[in-house]
Amino acid sequence: MPRLSILARLQQFIVAGLVLAATGWLAWQWPRSPWLAMLGACAILFVHAGFLAAEFLLLRTVGRDDAVPVPSSRELLRAWWCETRIAVAIFGWRQPFRWRDVPDQLQGPGVAGRRGIVFIHGFVCNRGFWRPWLERVRADGRAFVAVNLEPVFTSIDDYGPIVERAVAAVTQATGRPPVLVCHSMGGLVARAWLRHRPAQAPGVAHVVTIGSPHRGTWLARLSQVANGRQMRLDSPWVAELGRAEAARDRVPFTCWYSHCDNIVFPPTTATLSGADNRLVHGAGHVDLAFVPRVMEESLLIARE
Repeated sequence: MPRLSILARLQQFIVAGLVLAATGWLAWQWPRSPWLAMLGACAILFVHAGFLAAEFLLLRTVGRDDAVPVPSSRELLRAWWCETRIAVAIFGWRQPFRWRDVPDQLQGPGVAGRRGIVFIHGFVCNRGFWRPWLERVRADGRAFVAVNLEPVFTSIDDYGPIVERAVAAVTQATGRPPVLVCHSMGGLVARAWLRHRPAQAPGVAHVVTIGSPHRGTWLARLSQVANGRQMRLDSPWVAELGRAEAARDRVPFTCWYSHCDNIVFPPTTATLSGADNRLVHGAGHVDLAFVPRVMEESLLIARE
């Protein structure tokens, strides 16, 4: 497990800055108007809720011509509320402060001979994202490694060695090729790594992707960093990845996607031809990874 996370340190500073700003506003305005003081403090601490609302409005507009039915206003509102809450838990707590709580597990009485798991997070995340999953797999006595993809803003291809080391460690511990469980950009990281593996020995048994922009996403047009540009809708990088896969046999993929995904849209961009594509209704991009059905069925694949 990595000893350091630059992203965790950055998010610690962001959280501290927001708390200080909210506290300062509260102290300044309270003598004048307690209600205004409370309202302003909440607006500072939950500023992300406004950005999420804009994303949900965009997905409904951009995704109208997609094969998946357009979500209702009620579904979007519920997805926005769940996404707002879980964003606080992940970006304000798990990733900045608790990312080392559940260390990788490569030893133990139940490890050898049982298929392990490699967890690959998405854009601007770290291994703390997976904490509820890691707790489940640790309790099951199964081997796992959860990677940190850093540097944060680099080419997706640069993450290949990180995945290679994780897969090798789990394979050595169990004697079996692992399952990859990937969220968002992590699915593209897995595919990019597989592209350079021998077709006869891909090194993994199955790949599960959750809200991964397999054909890019409309929202990535707003990004100017290397991996963000690669994730643009039908980008040259995405197209080349697809051509490379067409020339070889692909390992089995299960792709979870949602018609309320506020990051990867239109929704069917999170699917792959020939994969087991599973639609989930009413879940936002981050929340999708913690839907009970998604967790249960994905972990079941590792037990096969």
